[in-house]
Amino acid sequence: IVDPAGLLVYFEKMDGTQNGSVEVSIEKARTAALFKRPSKVFQDAVAGGGEGLRLLRLTGAMPIDGGFPIIADGRIIGAVGCSGGAGDQDGRVAKAGADSVK
Repeated sequence: IVDPAGLLVYFEKMDGTQNGSVEVSIEKARTAALFKRPSKVFQDAVAGGGEGLRLLRLTGAMPIDGGFPIIADGRIIGAVGCSGGAGDQDGRVAKAGADSVK
């Protein structure tokens, strides 16, 4: 979990999770907080090719599903990032975490 500026405020790693998922999950959360949208938006844009490929050069944008903003009273108060799941699992888990704050 990161604050609105993308700074880490809480982190938990499950036993047996690959170490590479640690930084990826933080970057997904940071993307959602800084750009005020789920990281899947960037994934979809890159997958579409063409102009969407510009996002690969956008500093601080992790174009992989699994980052979701936490919104309370219409404001982004932080974001959740998840990594290590298969397919769209990371995105679903991150959204569930963010939605639980509402």
